[in-house]
Amino acid sequence: MLRSLLLATALTLPALPAPAQDVAGPYLAGRSAQMQDDFRAASRYLAQALSHDPSNPLMLEALTGAYISLSEFDRADAVAQQLLDREGTNQVAGLAHLADMAEAEDWEGILSALDDGLSVGPLYDGLARGWALAGAGRTDAALAAFDAVGEDQSVRAFGIYHKALALAAAERFEEAEAILSEADDLRLTRRGLEARLQILSQLGRSDAALALLDGTDGIAEPALDAARQRLEAGETLDFDIAPDARAGLAEVGFDIANAVVGQTAPSYALLYSRSAEFLRPGHVEATLLSAALFEEMGQYELAIETYAKVPEGSDMRPTAELGRAQAMAAAGREEAAIETIATLAEEYPDRLSVQMALGDALREARRFEEAQAAYDAAVDLFERDEAAQWIVYFSRAITSERIGDWPAAEADFRKALELNPEQPQVLNYLGYSLLERREKLDEALAMIERAVEASPDSGYIVDSLGWGLYRLGRYQEAVEPMERAVELMPVDPVVNDHLGDVLWAVGRRMEARFQWQRALSFTETAESDEADPDRIRRKLEVGLDKVLEEEGETPPKMADGG
Repeated sequence: MLRSLLLATALTLPALPAPAQDVAGPYLAGRSAQMQDDFRAASRYLAQALSHDPSNPLMLEALTGAYISLSEFDRADAVAQQLLDREGTNQVAGLAHLADMAEAEDWEGILSALDDGLSVGPLYDGLARGWALAGAGRTDAALAAFDAVGEDQSVRAFGIYHKALALAAAERFEEAEAILSEADDLRLTRRGLEARLQILSQLGRSDAALALLDGTDGIAEPALDAARQRLEAGETLDFDIAPDARAGLAEVGFDIANAVVGQTAPSYALLYSRSAEFLRPGHVEATLLSAALFEEMGQYELAIETYAKVPEGSDMRPTAELGRAQAMAAAGREEAAIETIATLAEEYPDRLSVQMALGDALREARRFEEAQAAYDAAVDLFERDEAAQWIVYFSRAITSERIGDWPAAEADFRKALELNPEQPQVLNYLGYSLLERREKLDEALAMIERAVEASPDSGYIVDSLGWGLYRLGRYQEAVEPMERAVELMPVDPVVNDHLGDVLWAVGRRMEARFQWQRALSFTETAESDEADPDRIRRKLEVGLDKVLEEEGETPPKMADGG
């Protein structure tokens, strides 16, 4: 029921109807841009099309949605009002118009519009009514409106939470805490937890707030870390999650955006998160959500611009800058991404996530020595061993292996396994590396077998098992896992090359050549350069035995009948 109700509130950009001949060009361009989530192009072309056909309701709706997505709410509301004048109600136009009235704090206007049938969706309408009543000073009616939302069990949590926020906004903190503490099944988001901490602090119950933080299973969030520091210092936290009705309605947009993420297209959630940003420009979490949604849609430049809105003084700025760098890299601006993270690492030398991000970006760029220095800085931040640290040692081990420092690499691989003994990635990487080095083959194979047990559907790991059996001369046993690896990763050149070698070793030479030919065809588009196309060509020319002899290796003993 929750899913269906949330989907009912999700705003869609509809498929547009066939246009009149004189607007066919801009219509088709706008439709194409709309399908690609290119909101700037969509708004430009749809506005041009509407100049020829100003009464087209579906183009009016699509243009309103494009403007909301660009956070151009003045334009969105102007178009929305044209649509509302024509249609009476419309979900997309309703969101734009209600947001515009809330920004102007026209609470009676919102209530009148809702009474007249304007609707965004059942959940949004009910919560918006509650906050509009609160903004109009009708607190008891507002609380009753939130209770009405909570009567639907599928969205009960929204009604309870926003009622508590409204009580806190009215400085009725005892009642707000009573509601939150009595709702045993209420699972607060990170922002909801922050709201409750603020409420407890306002009641002078810092010990209870700290105890609540202690029970969050070690959630590492900058805002929560900052709240803990202030509470431990004896400071009182201001209630700023929803201090007034306008901020409350911003929370409605943010909460619904969070709820529909993953259930609907990201462009739907974006409309809600943008409404939250518009009503409360300092709502950093809404900004970060909008930026992440742009990334998901492949709109990297809009994501970069949105991440950049998070101010320098915010606790979330490192998160925003890392997101901005990630979007830059996805847009093909790798050097700019690395420069952004490097600057952040200088500014936040004690932030583990930043040092790790710098190491990862440099490693991805194959700047392994620089990456190793970043990982060294990350390791230097550790005060004691913790299981989660395995990833840092694992990442540093890879860089050491790539620059040829095997002793350091092996030490870090084994440190990672000490911290997380059954981690399949580490077991596989170390086991495979030992196989390639012809060292500790039995131990290497045992590691890979444990990795396969933990991740049976990982093509890379299953490939390692087949290759390990091949290295140990157990050729017939190697066939099944190598064929399975190719099923899991059919276009990977390394896996296909390995299968070719295994098939050659068991005497299936025609099939071996077929696999090598496949491997060669995939080398041009492969992201990794681990498959050597020249070596594969040589195997196709003279066979595996001759290639191994040329390399000073012993050819595999041919299977019976080979």
